[in-house]
Amino acid sequence: MATIEDVARAAEVSSSTVSYVLSGKRSISPPTRRRVEQAIAELGYRPHMGARALASRRTSVIGLMAPLRSGVDVSVIMQFVAGVVSRAKEFEHDVLLLTQDDIGGIERVAAGSMVDAIIVMDVEAEDRRIPVLGALKQPAVLIGLPREADGLSCVDLDFEATGRLAARHLRQTGHRDVALIGSPPEVMARHTSYADRVHRGFTAECDENALTGTVEPCEPTPDGARTAVDALLDRAPETSGFVVHNERALPHVLDRLRERGRIVGRDTSVVAVCPHDTALAQHVPMTSIDIPGEVIGAVAVEMAMTRLDGTHPSETRLLAPVLTERGSSAPGPYARAEVDV
Repeated sequence: MATIEDVARAAEVSSSTVSYVLSGKRSISPPTRRRVEQAIAELGYRPHMGARALASRRTSVIGLMAPLRSGVDVSVIMQFVAGVVSRAKEFEHDVLLLTQDDIGGIERVAAGSMVDAIIVMDVEAEDRRIPVLGALKQPAVLIGLPREADGLSCVDLDFEATGRLAARHLRQTGHRDVALIGSPPEVMARHTSYADRVHRGFTAECDENALTGTVEPCEPTPDGARTAVDALLDRAPETSGFVVHNERALPHVLDRLRERGRIVGRDTSVVAVCPHDTALAQHVPMTSIDIPGEVIGAVAVEMAMTRLDGTHPSETRLLAPVLTERGSSAPGPYARAEVDV
C-alpha cells in the first residue's frame, strides 16, 4: 500500500507538499500540483482517514443513534437506517450506528471528534438527549418532533395529520364509532413522539366531528392483538372503523377481527399506518398511510449536511401523509345518511 512518502518521492516533492495538495491549506503551483496528483493516481494512494480528518477537521462520518428499545419494530427502524446510509454514501460519508439508549455514547463520539454530525431516532416528547445534543459543536438532526427542539433540526412524517387523516377517512366512509389500536404500552408510556402525535390527531378529529373514538394500546403479538381487539369490542361493540398503528400487530388484529365475525372490507374498515410493503403483505387488500422511512432518513442526512456546511439554519420538515385505499374500507352504517364528505 502506497504511503505519502512514496507519493512525495514519485512527484519529487516533500511529504508536506503532498499534504498541502491534499488539504488545500496552502497554495501550490499548478505544475507541482499536477505532479502530485499524477503520482497519487498512479500509485493508488488513499489518505489515512485520521490524517485527512485532522487536515480538514472533518471525519466523513455521520453518527446515527437508533436505540433498540422495548416495543420498537426493528424492521421499520432499519428502513430509516437504510435511508440514512444510502444518502450518506452519496455525500461520501460513512455511518456510525449507536444502538444503546445512552447519552454517554453521544458525548463520547462527539467529544472524540468521531463524527461530523449526529442523527437521532426514537425521539420522545420530553427527550432527555436534547440538552446534550444542543450543546455539541456538531450539528444534530432529530427524526421525530419533541415538544421543544431547542434549535435542533427535525424531520418526520406529520403523524398528527396522519391520525386526523385516518379518522377522517373512516368518517367519510360512514363510520361513527371508530378506534385506534396503537403502539405497545411501553412506547406510549415513554411518550414516544410518533405515538403521541397519532393519538393526538386521531382524538382531535373525533372530537371535532362527533365521532365516538376509542384508543387501545396493543402488544405486537397474537395474544396482545387478541386482548386489544376484545377490549375494544367489549367496551364499544358498535365500533366498525379501525386505525391500526402497530406494524407487527396488524396481521394479528386482522385475524382477531375475523374471529369476532368482523369482515374487513364488508362490514368493517381498517386503515393501517405502516410502511407500504407491510400493507401489501396482508391477506386482505389494505388501505394504508405509508411511513416513508427511507425518504425520512435521506432527508435527515441532507439537513445534517446543510447545517454542517453552514448554509441553512435549524428547521423542521414534516412530510404530509398520503392515504392509499386498496379495498379494506367498507361503507359504515351511516354511509347513506352522509351528506357532507
